[in-house]
Amino acid sequence: MIVKPTVVQLLEKAENRYRLVIATAKRARQISSGSKPMTDKDDVSPVTLAADEIEEDKVKIYNENEWQEVVKNKEENSEEIKNEEKEPEENDTLNSNSENE
Repeated sequence: MIVKPTVVQLLEKAENRYRLVIATAKRARQISSGSKPMTDKDDVSPVTLAADEIEEDKVKIYNENEWQEVVKNKEENSEEIKNEEKEPEENDTLNSNSENE
């Protein structure tokens, strides 16, 4: 049973109890399957560890609109990085005539 953090404290991190329970259960499953806990607290219960991670803001619970915004921003940042890699800087270009002189 989760004593600390309390459900009331955890509900500040989620829109409703349903989202909180689903997020905690998913993270607890990851921990019990071998994922390393992101909290420094020492507990044997994957559910308690998952709740601690949520309370410490190491796991964020997004609603659908927030998640779509995260995905959109990630895609935009990924495209920017790809474009930067394709465009060589002026100083990065090599003069092929001066290499073998």
